Amino acid sequence: MQATEHETPDGTADEIVQGNSVIEPKPRVQSAVRAISILLAVSESINGIRVKDITERLGLSRQVTYHLIHTLQSTGIIRKNEKNRYVLGLAAVAIAEGFHRQLAPPEHLGRRVRSIVDATGEAAYASGWIDGEVVALYTARGQSPVGAAQIPVGFSGFAHARAAGKLLLALADPSVVDAYFETHRMEKRTPRTITDRDRLMQELERIRERGYSIDNEEFDEGLRCLAVPISGLGLTGRYVLGISVPSNRFETNFDHYLSVLTNAARVNF
Repeated sequence: MQATEHETPDGTADEIVQGNSVIEPKPRVQSAVRAISILLAVSESINGIRVKDITERLGLSRQVTYHLIHTLQSTGIIRKNEKNRYVLGLAAVAIAEGFHRQLAPPEHLGRRVRSIVDATGEAAYASGWIDGEVVALYTARGQSPVGAAQIPVGFSGFAHARAAGKLLLALADPSVVDAYFETHRMEKRTPRTITDRDRLMQELERIRERGYSIDNEEFDEGLRCLAVPISGLGLTGRYVLGISVPSNRFETNFDHYLSVLTNAARVNF
C-alpha cells in the first residue's frame, strides 16, 4: 500500500498516512536543523572543530556532515583554518552585530553601569531575564590596573553561581525558578559553587531578606560579585546591576560598592 504525505495545519511537518493510519510526523526542515546544529558546534569550539568531532557530537553520517559543511562554507558563515578545523567565517560578523543590536538594552541601563565604573573603578554590568535566561545586557570594563575580566554582552547560564543570577532567581515567581532548573543543571564552577537545590533555595531566601546578592567566588575563583535590583515603576525583578571585584579588595570596599550600586539602582537615576 502506498504511503502519502499530508501537511499538518501548522505547516511544520508532514504526516505520513498509510491506509487509515498516521505513522509519524517527519520534519520538513531537518537539514536546516542539522545545519544550525553544526553552526552552533563551530561557534562553541575554542580553536575550531574537525569534521570527525561534528559527526560524533551530532550523530550524523560523514556524508551528511560534509554536505552541510560545504553548504555553510559556501555562504561564508564558516571557514577552514590553517589547522584544517572549521571556525566561524566573516559572514558570522553580521549575525553577531545583529544580535548585539537587537539585544540592545534600555539606555538607562548603560548610564547606570557606566556610573558604577566611574565611582568605583571596577567592572560593572546589568543583567535581566530574556526568554527564560539570565542574560548580561550591558557590561563595562573597570578602570583599575588589576580588575575583573569583562563578561561579554549576551552571556547567559550559571544563574545559580552568579550574583546577578541568584538575585533574579530570588525575585522571580517560583514557577519561573522551577522552569529554569528544568532545563539548567546546577554545575560546579568552583569549589564554592552551590550545587544543591535546597541549599540554593535557602540562599535565595536570605537574598530576598537583605535585598542584594553576593557571589563568593562561586563563578570564578579569585573574584567576588555584588548585585542589587533596580526597583519600582515596573522594573522590580526585571533588571539588576552588578559589580565584579578581585576578592582581595571586596570586603574592604564592600560598603562603598553597595552604596554606589544602590544609588545607581534608583528609579529616577
